[in-house]
Parts: sequence; C-alpha cells; structure tokens
Amino acid sequence: MKIHPNKPARSHIPATHGGKYGTKNPDPQVIDFSSNVNPLGCHPGVKRYLKKHLDMISEYPDPDSSNLRTNLAWFTGVPKKQIVVGNGATEIIYNFCKTFLNKKSRVLIPIPTFSEYEVSAKLCECKISFFKTMDLSKNLQKFVMKIPRKGCVFICNPNNPTGVLIQKKEMLKIISAAKKKSAIVFVDETFIELVPGHDESVIKHLKNFENLFILRSLTKSFGLAGIRIGYGVGSPQIIDPLQKIKIPWNVSNMAQLAASAAVCYHPFLDKTRKLIKKERNFISSNLAKSKKFACYTSATNFLLVKTKVKSKLLQKKLLKQKILIRDCSTFRGLNQNYIRIAVKTRRENIKLLKALEAI
Repeated sequence: MKIHPNKPARSHIPATHGGKYGTKNPDPQVIDFSSNVNPLGCHPGVKRYLKKHLDMISEYPDPDSSNLRTNLAWFTGVPKKQIVVGNGATEIIYNFCKTFLNKKSRVLIPIPTFSEYEVSAKLCECKISFFKTMDLSKNLQKFVMKIPRKGCVFICNPNNPTGVLIQKKEMLKIISAAKKKSAIVFVDETFIELVPGHDESVIKHLKNFENLFILRSLTKSFGLAGIRIGYGVGSPQIIDPLQKIKIPWNVSNMAQLAASAAVCYHPFLDKTRKLIKKERNFISSNLAKSKKFACYTSATNFLLVKTKVKSKLLQKKLLKQKILIRDCSTFRGLNQNYIRIAVKTRRENIKLLKALEAI
C-alpha cells in the first residue's frame, strides 16, 4: 500500500533556525548567540510562580486561555476579544496562513526576513513574491506599489535578521496602502519590546485598520522560549476565525501561567532594554575595529554581521570554543558572508569578541 501525502506536504522543506538543537551534537555548555531571546532570561518571579502551581500539570488547560487574554488585554490595551493566544508565535503564523490564504492568494514578503512566513504560505500553495532590501524604509514607495490586491503582506518589525526598525509613520503608510487594495498586513512585532528608546509599534492604531494583524511573542521579550507562548491581535474579522480553527488545548497550563506572571513583571523590560543598548554598542564598537567583520546597525537585541570568513566555517570554528552563532546563509536573500549574533551579558559578549578576534 502506498501512502500519498498532498502536494504541499510532499514538497515541504522545514525552515532552518538557530539554537543548540540546530546543531548536530547539542552541547548544554555552549553559549548560544544564535537565539535572540532576552539576555536576562525570564524574571525570577515567573519561576517562583510556576513552582507554586506545579499541581496543575495534571489538569487540562483552559482551551480559550481566558485569564491570560484578560492579562494581555491589560498589558496591551487591546480588547480581550481581539486577542488570540498560540503555542509560540510560529503556531499563529501557520494558523493565520491556513485561515486566510489559499492557492489563489498573492503574498508579498520583503527579504531577508524570518523564514516561517514563506514556509507556511507555501503550504497553502500561495503565489509568493519577494522584495529584496536590507532596509525597507529606503525602498518604501517601490514596496507599496508591489502590494497585491486582495492579497497579504508580511513584515517583521524590527526585522529578523537585519535588526532594522521601520518607523511607525512609514508602517502606517504601508497598512493604509494595503487597505485601499483590500490586502491584509501581517506585522510581526516579536522584537518590538526589546527596542531601547523607541515606541514604533502600530498596536494603538489597530482600531483604525481591520486589515491589520500584529504578532507578538513572550519567547523573545520575556525569555519564555522553552515554554512556547505567543499571541496575536487584530480586528474581530481576523481574530474570530483564528480562535475557531486553533487546535483544542493548544497552550498548556504552565505556559498560560508563565505568560500571565511575565506580563505582571513587565518593568523587567526596562532593565533589559538598558542592557541591550549598552551591550549592543559594546559589541558593534569592538567589531568596528576588525578587518574581518562589519556590523549592520540594529535597533534591537541582535546584530547582523558581514564576515569575510565563510559563515559555516566560522560557526564550526566557534563551536569548538563552545560558542554558537547563527549562520545566515539559510536566509533567502543572504549568503555565507553573513552571521547573526544575539546581544548577551558583558561576560558572554567578551568571550564572543575574543573568539572572533582569534579567528
């Protein structure tokens, strides 16, 4: 008997990501600069809160994440009915594509960017167009003209892996232009809370655009990568279908509790942003002295670096010193001349810089 998966499943190639488990032999002692999570980890209060509720492991979770959505409504200022919660932001990307896109849909994606937009859209057999730019702000008008009528646009802000932040006024131009063309704009703001000194989120403009969907993650900003928790906000026209199609009990008790506790400790983000600004400048100023590496300007907690040493070789050499960086050759639009490094604590950043200097 032959089993025949459908055509998108047969041609599906999973996206490549960073992290220790992206290597052949995961080493718990490796300092992971390939994952862009909060350099301070999660707040100690979140761990204490979870310990007090370990008995809930044996209980089914609330399938609607009701309490968490109430807390997120308080945190974001967005009505609870306009919030959907997912098992990580990536689940929401796939659910969004499954709900709103099909083989007739035209999708526009600026590259290089987070690869899951492309991968999930391909599973829906969409017609994808790519717009290559290292800074969308500098090509805004050309990009706006490419927005597909009745289609969908994916934008990561600040962008992964470049770290470029699009100003709010520019993002609103894109959303307004898309609205005139009856196109949905998917804005990924998973790193927006880790931008020091700026508030370029378009979340306060949600009420003006029924075609706007915003993705957020507690993985990055609150250091909950291992628990998997993300959320999205949008008009009822977008959120209602997403609530209907998500799998039952998609978010565990522990994830809901951790996320609720994390947003209560949101002043922790101020401390994080100060560290990011200081350490990002420390790394970039030191790399500026090198003849082998050149940093791109970043607004958030990671840096895209152009390297004269091939990225795969560089990653291999650094792994021997128990340092893991992100090889960016797997990003569409980049090649083996690029790596990405997360901003971490001073002690860890010094180890990275010394290792790069020795190569």
